Amino acid sequence: MSEPTVAKRETFNSRNVFILAAIGSAVGLGNIWRFPYVAYTNGGGAFVIPYLVALLTAGIPLLFFDYALGHRYRAAPPLALRRAGKKWTEVFGWWQVLVCFVIAVYYAAILAWAAMYFFFSFTEAWGDDPGAFLMGEFLQVADTPTVGFDFVPQVAIPMAVVWILTIGVIALGVKKGIARANTVMIPLLTVMFIILVIQAVTLPGAMDGLNAFFTPNWAALGDPGVWAAAYGQIFFSLSVGFGIMITYSSYLRRRTNLSGSGLVVAFANSGFELLAGIGVFAALGFLMQATGQPMEEVAAGGIGLAFIAFPSIVSSTTFGPLLGALFFASLVFAGFTSMISIVEVVVSAIQDKLGLGRVQATLAVSLPMALVSMLLLPTTTGLYFLDITDEFINKFGILLGAFAMVIVVAWILRKLPLLQRHVDRVSSVSFGRLWLALVGIFVPGILGYILINEVITKVTAPYGDYPLGMLGVFGWGMSALLVIVAAALAFTPWKKATITHVDEDALDAKYEEIMAK
Repeated sequence: MSEPTVAKRETFNSRNVFILAAIGSAVGLGNIWRFPYVAYTNGGGAFVIPYLVALLTAGIPLLFFDYALGHRYRAAPPLALRRAGKKWTEVFGWWQVLVCFVIAVYYAAILAWAAMYFFFSFTEAWGDDPGAFLMGEFLQVADTPTVGFDFVPQVAIPMAVVWILTIGVIALGVKKGIARANTVMIPLLTVMFIILVIQAVTLPGAMDGLNAFFTPNWAALGDPGVWAAAYGQIFFSLSVGFGIMITYSSYLRRRTNLSGSGLVVAFANSGFELLAGIGVFAALGFLMQATGQPMEEVAAGGIGLAFIAFPSIVSSTTFGPLLGALFFASLVFAGFTSMISIVEVVVSAIQDKLGLGRVQATLAVSLPMALVSMLLLPTTTGLYFLDITDEFINKFGILLGAFAMVIVVAWILRKLPLLQRHVDRVSSVSFGRLWLALVGIFVPGILGYILINEVITKVTAPYGDYPLGMLGVFGWGMSALLVIVAAALAFTPWKKATITHVDEDALDAKYEEIMAK
């Protein structure tokens, strides 16, 4: 009989600290710049209905799925799936790890931009044309989409700082590094963003922006694309499906209320998204009034919102520097806590595999990530690499990885009933058979639908009018490479002392004993 316990693992100081860390991971750049635009373009106020349905039927169930795997098997995704199944199931864990590797490579660049724009806010360095400033003077984007190594110092230097801070926090460990960083930054982020929203809603024209945001387009509810957008937003914003919550939950103490923690994280994340929508569209309403343009012209998502539309707002109001400083500081804080969680997945997986110490594993993982990041992103062609990679890693990395893992665990390994009992055993809220149906049938069905549509779209209309060669290398090629490297890592030998299989009955008995005390 295999030993049901594992080597001593780092843990969070408390359940509350875990909740802050999980919120810090979930609340990222996508909450601030993606959700408002997605909601506005998919029915406005009516989008709340599919969004809440998606949260309750897919987001929260998948969040508990990740919690159950990490908490029960006490490991990062590769080892957790290895313990839950067999040698080949480890591949899907490494797939998630590699997704995090790729995201971290370009995420550092966006954090660097936000940090620089925090300082630009005080001088309004972007002048009268924020778009031209972003693409020209700041990023110095090449005219032709290609791969080059002409470095841009004002991007490279803050990127280096981002990597140094990230490596420092993770090297300190779960309690001294990750926990402390989130304990400080999440409350500060909350306060800053509330002040930002209050300031935004008091701007002239703010109500017009909020009307545009909340006015429901009920006809949109009949569009399958709107529902797909809601589910896609939930998957991205909750940090489910790519190893973060598996890793973080593995640092929980065995006697921890999983369902209570998950519900707090899920609704806190959604609350922040709604708050972001209010703040952003109140500010866009002001810009609409100031420029005389309709909302369709000033509303933007992603980079356009953060680095073009918002600087225009800053330049148009008396208290613009304060507004800009709060907005970009919020981006930095939200992005940095997410960056920590993304890199931690890779560090934890390597630590499990090779048996390295915390500092050794951090350096072994982070230095190559930082090197790749510094070679590709702070260049005149870095934006092209970022755009293509982000699009494909989100669609064919995160979503496809989540789909494959659910199918493997639910239908091949048939572990869902066991995971359900595990969650119910340590939780205040029981989900029972409903959770089994949602995770085992409904979630893979939704993910499959979204993926099929994405494949059809990408094949029939190449993304962004980029050269097929770039899409082949950094899009399709990168997606395929993840699978190949994941398989190679899965068949790399584990450290001899690592327990790669557990006796499920013995493990259940262990938890029953713990909960009986």
